[in-house]
Amino acid sequence: MSFIPYGRQDISEADIQTVVEVLRSDFLTQGPAVPAFEEAVSHYCGAKHAIAVNSATSALHIACLALGVGEGDIVWTSPITFVASANCALYCGASVDFVDIDSRTYNLSVDQLQIKLEQARQKNCLPKVVIPVHLCGQPCEMEQIHQLSQEYGFRIIEDASHAIGGKYQGQPIGNGLYSDITIFSFHPVKIITTAEGGMTLTNNTALAERMMLLRSHGITRDTKQMTHEPDGAWYYQQIDLGFNYRMTDMQAALGLSQMQRLDNFVQRRHELAQHYDELLAHLPITLPWQHPDSHSGLHLYVIRLQLDVIKLTHREVFDALRQQGIGVNLHYIPVHTQPYYQAIGFKQGTFPQAERYYQEAISLPMFSSMTNEQQEYVCSTLTAILSK
Repeated sequence: MSFIPYGRQDISEADIQTVVEVLRSDFLTQGPAVPAFEEAVSHYCGAKHAIAVNSATSALHIACLALGVGEGDIVWTSPITFVASANCALYCGASVDFVDIDSRTYNLSVDQLQIKLEQARQKNCLPKVVIPVHLCGQPCEMEQIHQLSQEYGFRIIEDASHAIGGKYQGQPIGNGLYSDITIFSFHPVKIITTAEGGMTLTNNTALAERMMLLRSHGITRDTKQMTHEPDGAWYYQQIDLGFNYRMTDMQAALGLSQMQRLDNFVQRRHELAQHYDELLAHLPITLPWQHPDSHSGLHLYVIRLQLDVIKLTHREVFDALRQQGIGVNLHYIPVHTQPYYQAIGFKQGTFPQAERYYQEAISLPMFSSMTNEQQEYVCSTLTAILSK
């Protein structure tokens, strides 16, 4: 059995041909594929606007800026996420804090959020923005988070980097019903890919226009946004300090092709998850729990070792799987335990559920092209390791 990664892209001949067509066209960077990809994603999700960028990190950054995050503001997110979910606030000059996770979904805990909000209100230090992270593709409890936003006055960015193709309360993630902005990632291990790439979605036209400006140097060719009539057909104005966060036409063409198989990708991931549930049910591990309101995109399949029963350590199980050619991973190291965040004042022990999760979690291989044979090898190998 060859090495089995925890995740990988699924590239078809149709995907390749679509990119080749762009390479043979007049547009490699900014052409018709970018708006076509944006339209496909916004239509699929039921959002009014979609803005394609070069990564989900860039998407998070311009989303924070569009919502006015700056010096003196506070942004809250989950400690179990990739560092970009927190770093985006720091890029804007704001400070960041975390809300501990729910013990079953591993998403930001609504109960802990409400407790922390009430404490923050009493101290007059409420967050400007909260960034719930849809870990593994399972959406957070967005209706309750939205209700809290109405009471406590914060804005919401859904970090749905793992979650395109999933649903919440029967509706597509990304429709913006309970948030200001939603973020998707199209990294190769995600559900669909543009190689590198990301996207912001919103129903707010003013936010969309601001993010479009910020992704391209703060430059506009829209005469309605200019300070005076253009000098000629060549004219543009820089009206803000933006960035080079644009997606290329080659990337967008790949994404547009991949969108045609998105539902199939998610369906296959659910088949794999169900098979994992069946094959691993007898082991001393905790299997993923799905909230009844959610239909996960299933970017990841995370198990937790019952270390009080297993005679091996977390690291021993992880290393044993790697030694057998199974590319397990760990999503994620709690952000507040990273040296950079420790240096700015965060301490071990602050978010106990997140820290316990880290001590027990392992991401098993999960990708749409994974074969039944590969999956059965993963399960039989894990069974053998845990029986020792």
